[in-house]
Amino acid sequence: MQATVAHSCSAAALTQRRAAAPKQLSQAAAKPSARRQAVRVRAEGEGAPATGIETKGPNMTALKEIQEIMSILPHRYPFLLVDRVLEWEYGKYAVGYKCVTINDNFFPGHFPQRAIMPGVLQVEAMAQLGGIIMIDPANAAQQTNFFFGGVDNLRWRKPVVPGDVLMMRCDVTKFNKRFGICKMSAKAYVGEDLVCEAELTLVMQPEK
Repeated sequence: MQATVAHSCSAAALTQRRAAAPKQLSQAAAKPSARRQAVRVRAEGEGAPATGIETKGPNMTALKEIQEIMSILPHRYPFLLVDRVLEWEYGKYAVGYKCVTINDNFFPGHFPQRAIMPGVLQVEAMAQLGGIIMIDPANAAQQTNFFFGGVDNLRWRKPVVPGDVLMMRCDVTKFNKRFGICKMSAKAYVGEDLVCEAELTLVMQPEK
């Protein structure tokens, strides 16, 4: 009798294990799929939106992109020093910037041991922004007829180095269109720091 009961219990336990095995196998098979799905979601960037410093860059919406700037200024590589214009009103003012990068061609010689953007090129960048202000967009002939006429009260405040964004603003203080002479107040910033300021004179050659 005892042997019969023991055999019956063993048979029942075996039947339960066999019944549970497909369910356990199904759960085990589902786990790798879930892991793959989690990896796939992370790889495709479908997780939580980024909220850190990576979203705080200086990639501001441009009023004038580089292609439009090149349609106004005659300068080309390696001497085009305005990447974007953010604000602009003909004959009045403009705000724009240059992204300073170690790939700029002047850094290998200025200086090999410590890369610093030449101060005269900071002034040139502000003058180019000033040119965008004084060139009439409806007059293509003016694009090659303006020149840097002078600079007064120039001051450099801090070095500009690779990785900086040179943010510039030029405001017209006097514009004699008859004689083609335009005077501007120009300032350049890196972040909140004023790095360069000057009073610029640009000259438009009279049309023949």
